[in-house]
Amino acid sequence: MSLAKEKKQQVISEFTRKPQDTGSAEVQVALMTARIQSLVEHLKIHKKDVHSKKGLLTLISSRKKMLKYLKNNDYDRYRELIKKLGIRK
Repeated sequence: MSLAKEKKQQVISEFTRKPQDTGSAEVQVALMTARIQSLVEHLKIHKKDVHSKKGLLTLISSRKKMLKYLKNNDYDRYRELIKKLGIRK
């Protein structure tokens, strides 16, 4: 399941570090988090949707790797991002 274009633009504009920034770690993690939240809502309704569940687990794994990269390279950006997203309390 992909995000709506408006939702994606909103997330990108909120987490960009500079104009035209769509590839920074913060933007990528924020987009993954938005997709994860949408998949969780989908799976609450469709409990037996195995394919979406597999996609969710893959997405969570990718986000975990990206957060680990960010944590190792710039801890301050990592702390700010997880605080802003509300993950890993």
